[in-house]
Amino acid sequence: MNDTLLSAPGDASDTTMMTLQTLSTPALILDRDRMDRNIARLKGLLAKHNVTLRPHLKTAKSVDAARRIFPDGPGPITVSTLAEAEYFAREGGFTDITYAVGLDPNKAARAAQIHAGGVDLKLTIDTAEQAAALGAAGKAAGSCPAAFIEVDCDGHRGGITPDDPKLIAVAQAMQDAGVPLAGVLTHAGESYSLHDPEALAKAAEEERAAAVDAADALRRAGFDCPIVSVGSTPTAHFARDLTGVTEVRAGVFIFFDLVMHGIGVCQIDDLAISVLTTVIGTKPEKGWILVDAGWMAMSRDRGTSNQAVDQGYGLVCDIDGKPYPDLIVDQASQEHGILALRKGSSATLPDLPIGTRLRILPNHACATGAQHAGYNVIADGRPEITAYWPRMRGW
Repeated sequence: MNDTLLSAPGDASDTTMMTLQTLSTPALILDRDRMDRNIARLKGLLAKHNVTLRPHLKTAKSVDAARRIFPDGPGPITVSTLAEAEYFAREGGFTDITYAVGLDPNKAARAAQIHAGGVDLKLTIDTAEQAAALGAAGKAAGSCPAAFIEVDCDGHRGGITPDDPKLIAVAQAMQDAGVPLAGVLTHAGESYSLHDPEALAKAAEEERAAAVDAADALRRAGFDCPIVSVGSTPTAHFARDLTGVTEVRAGVFIFFDLVMHGIGVCQIDDLAISVLTTVIGTKPEKGWILVDAGWMAMSRDRGTSNQAVDQGYGLVCDIDGKPYPDLIVDQASQEHGILALRKGSSATLPDLPIGTRLRILPNHACATGAQHAGYNVIADGRPEITAYWPRMRGW
């Protein structure tokens, strides 16, 4: 796979090679080597279980990043918006797509049109009302997408529990409306609140068992259930048995983030994205260093605040990506970040002159990525920006 250097925001010209020292800040940085290593790790784990990886591209939102997962051509993917489905089909040739968000009936017509355009778009429902709306839209478009029935495996969000009679009722409503049943789909969202390996393995097994039990219940009732889809980044990495599962969805694994580190899924040096920022002021009497990356660059996500180690708005590293001991983005306004030592730290605030370049590791890769138009890609441990990968936006 060859990267093409495109003109990125802040480039001096189309031909000038930008570096971490010359790129306009704040800017989103992607370490391609770390990303490739993360992809290879999960692929290797799932190969042992003989299941398909259907990555959730809501994290990356980039065809260029998706191609690192599928170097030999488009593969099966998951999306969180219909705009993502349209983008990946149009720009990347991805046609095997699961939309893993409960269907808004008002979007049924748009989904049917995408399907009529040659995309094998599979939707997610858990009510008879959604089935009826999708069936009507499919008839109008002359092409009806298949749909998953969402299964509730841990009470985290939507879906139907495997033993709820509603499961069979929804399948019957789909059949009556002419909506093909793709299978069952679940997501162990409660795994994000865990940090113990045994607890994570237990969550993975509960996720698997719920999906398989629901599929078995549908089959006993006379319905085909070809796909049994599970997945979250924590459970994908801690699953010990995936018997009965046909595919695993995970998204943030491609980049990882501080929340995943706090859960115990990855190490700090696995985090593939960071925000490049510049020191613009100091307040040594307050123990502060000011930078030009506020919440507009980092997002307001404080996902580590309930974990054992609170990383503030992000963990601060030097320009090479090496963390400073206990230095975090303690406060954030729109365009200012205030760096300070973590409460209770015995470390010394580093002396960082005005103009010093730093990199901040994010709490939540999806949220931080969403603040930026694209990725400035680095590789091979070098400071040069080797490529610029645009991100898509919208719903």
